[in-house]
Amino acid sequence: MKLVKQTAPATAPARVKNPWLWIPSLYFGQGIPYVVVMTLSVIMYKNYGFSNTDIALYTSWLYLPWVIKPLWSPFIDMYRTKRFWIVGLQLVIGAALALVALTTALPHFFQISLAIFWLMAFSSATHDIAADGFYMLGLEEHQQAAFVGVRSTFYRLAMISGQGLLVYLAGYLTHSTGSVQLAWSVVFAILAGLFIALFLYHYFILPKPALDRPSITDAGVSPLQEFVATFAAFFKKKDIVVILGFLLLFRLGEAQLLKLAAPFLLDPVAKGGLGLSTEQVGLVYGTIGVIALTLGGLLGGYIISRFGLKRCLWVMVLSVHLPDLVFVYLATALPSNIYLIAGGIALEQFGYGFGFASYMLYMIMVSDGAHKTAHYAICTGFMALGMMLPGMASGWIQQMLGYQHFFIWVCIATIPAFIMAALVRIDPEFGKKAEA
Repeated sequence: MKLVKQTAPATAPARVKNPWLWIPSLYFGQGIPYVVVMTLSVIMYKNYGFSNTDIALYTSWLYLPWVIKPLWSPFIDMYRTKRFWIVGLQLVIGAALALVALTTALPHFFQISLAIFWLMAFSSATHDIAADGFYMLGLEEHQQAAFVGVRSTFYRLAMISGQGLLVYLAGYLTHSTGSVQLAWSVVFAILAGLFIALFLYHYFILPKPALDRPSITDAGVSPLQEFVATFAAFFKKKDIVVILGFLLLFRLGEAQLLKLAAPFLLDPVAKGGLGLSTEQVGLVYGTIGVIALTLGGLLGGYIISRFGLKRCLWVMVLSVHLPDLVFVYLATALPSNIYLIAGGIALEQFGYGFGFASYMLYMIMVSDGAHKTAHYAICTGFMALGMMLPGMASGWIQQMLGYQHFFIWVCIATIPAFIMAALVRIDPEFGKKAEA
């Protein structure tokens, strides 16, 4: 794409506000709606008594906006500033959260809330595009590398807050008030207040980089031609079939496990579950599990930086999938010891976080080139598709097999990931060179 020569100096971002004032809050805000749509909704619907089949099927469809977000990502560049999109969408997400809070007691809450979550999911996926683009515009190159860990940490903190603290609060309020509807109404009201606060804060605090302007105003730009060229370049990549296979199949088993993990923990022993309370799930899965996931991811990134992605790939594929056996054990033994359960969940989540670093680095490697940002968005779209489709069927499979045999099936479903790992081609120096 040919753009007119920029008049702003290359060091323009250096004059903007301290990144510590906005990067933590921006990526904490990015993580909250995702965890609300993907995880909090599952636990809420389980508390309402909906079946695993319905929960897994309908909430898996909520992955779709993240699957197809590459289709409209170029338009975020073309129209208005990324700052405009970030602030405006945070207001929309806050309003959507408030709508959920106001409708928890309505007769058709399941259908109403799903419609609102669809709005929230599209807003969140679009917010992700704008935030990631703004990150590159608001920081100098060396700052972008320095703050990668910061943005990841605060995204994980959002997961802990959503899956842990808020789930615990919902369980506590349910037991203290006797009303599931009131409990979840309070939780979503808190979230709505948080996002209205983020909207106001970022309206005043987000910097205004000189290069953050709509690309459609640049002379000589043909939006349609650039749009088509960007997608064509991705699908013309060497070994594209293997690339797509790896992106879609790496988490075939994990996608099903993640969707049914919380229902398994919540279901009574008579139904093959562990019979934990909502508060215990918030502590064990949403807090301890996410902390282990974060620590595993940090260690995974460090190991790759030392030895490179190619040398680490097989160890990391094993670390993602072998700990799935923890759920086979839990579903077979049905332990009641909360410490044993927490330890098993922590082990599985640590292994997943450690190994998933390889998947993220592989997407970065595939995206390298002239259309790096757009191609990374396409990769994340296929990543989301690889989560959505298996997740949709997971509830039906679990109800057909029962939890024990379902988790055995999950382990069998990891085999394609090993096959694709054997087929991918990776530069032996990739990862080490990138981190250096």
